Amino acid sequence: MADETIKSLVILFLCIVGIGFTVSVLKAEDEAQIAAYYFHTKFRCPSCHKIEQFTEESLKNNFSKQLEEGSLVYRVVNVEEKGNKHFINDYQLYTKSVVLSFRKNGEELEYKNLDKVWMYLGDKQKFSDYIKEETQIFLDKLKEKD
Repeated sequence: MADETIKSLVILFLCIVGIGFTVSVLKAEDEAQIAAYYFHTKFRCPSCHKIEQFTEESLKNNFSKQLEEGSLVYRVVNVEEKGNKHFINDYQLYTKSVVLSFRKNGEELEYKNLDKVWMYLGDKQKFSDYIKEETQIFLDKLKEKD
């Protein structure tokens, strides 16, 4: 009997968490948001790891407030995993990439593939400045589209 009670409590807890998650996702879809994606595949060379590291550091160092409040989100996505292959066509990906996406009401309004990350990989400051400048341009769009 104790096992059944524990199982029931666990199921109830998972249902409550699931409902809360669904509500928060639906609320987020109604709001404008910038997503910064780092797309990769299973095989990743040292340069690929460096792009991820530099991107994450630049976003956290320059946009911690926006990341915390949710107007900017950072996602690392393996395009080879189930459900992620559509990104290859969506963003015309041909290599590991950083993409900024402006979304409002669940619809993507604009995106940009930051293809210069490969060019600036040898200079961490230029790389960081590039991520910062491009991300700021997209964040400014949040104010314009209100």
